[in-house]
Amino acid sequence: LWLHHRLLRAALPRLMEASPVFPEAVSWEEAQAVLQEKGLSDGLPLVPPTEARLAAMLAGVAVPDKSYGQMLPLFGDLTTAAVAYNCVLAGCEPGALAVVLTAAEACLEPSFNLLGVLTTTGTPAVVSIVHGPVAETLGMNAGTNLLGPGNRANATLGRAIALVTRNIGGARAGIGDMATMGQPGKYGFCFPEADDRTFPPLPVRRGIEETISAVTVLGVSGTVEVLPTGGGETPETILDPMAAAMTAVRDVASAGRLREPGEQFFLLPPELARQIAKKGWDLTRIQSYLAASIGGLVRAPEDIHPIITGGAGVKMTLLPLWAGGSLSVTRAILDP
Repeated sequence: LWLHHRLLRAALPRLMEASPVFPEAVSWEEAQAVLQEKGLSDGLPLVPPTEARLAAMLAGVAVPDKSYGQMLPLFGDLTTAAVAYNCVLAGCEPGALAVVLTAAEACLEPSFNLLGVLTTTGTPAVVSIVHGPVAETLGMNAGTNLLGPGNRANATLGRAIALVTRNIGGARAGIGDMATMGQPGKYGFCFPEADDRTFPPLPVRRGIEETISAVTVLGVSGTVEVLPTGGGETPETILDPMAAAMTAVRDVASAGRLREPGEQFFLLPPELARQIAKKGWDLTRIQSYLAASIGGLVRAPEDIHPIITGGAGVKMTLLPLWAGGSLSVTRAILDP
């Protein structure tokens, strides 16, 4: 513990240059005013970062100053301590640090195109999907209303990642973030893949062992609710409306311009996943059917990614990736 506090104190001076650390007795009103004046606020109240809160967030971290690279658009230094600071601001519990750090580091992958996602006049938000045991450990909601309010882990993880892109990356409105309108998901957008084995989870499809926790980042332009026809009695009546939604989004988001084939993500509630499986369809058949239906929107059938999650019901959600060009990135959770 003594060594940990010593390492933390060594990291604090650089962090405090732009990111104030408050005494434990600071008033709520004073902390909010200072954080607002420093440009660190997303508009919602922030948890005052104190040395004790930062120490708790960085517990067990050997090198708080370790850098994972520079985050665009303004080339902020993505250090563990800087990410921890934003986790505190967001109201995360200490165990969330590794997930937020992994998501932030994944955004640096060139194919994700973080510069485009954060600086476009379009609407994309950085969305994170959490996979594996860590989702349950953190108490994330993979059921009813998982994209909505009510769960601390879902809400604060998403908010912390958004604050990292704002306060480290520099994506502040009118400076790094040039969105014409933006979207509510830019406050935070994070949810878990359900612990459901109807089809292989996304990290397993990408070569990560099933027992290993992981996170996937996407640049998503919004959400589209999609319903099956006829109650979803067959795989075709479930998947045809999703294919139509994918095609329609392409048409309205591209202004007539040709786009490079990319990926498609959609959320599939468990009961629909089971309904499809009962008819003998596996993941490969779902991907092949949709790929044939949407012609040219994806590089290959394997780039169509149904994610099983959500509560009771048959409503699906399409997550249209930013039309300007962004590919998803999946990473095993880092051990900072």
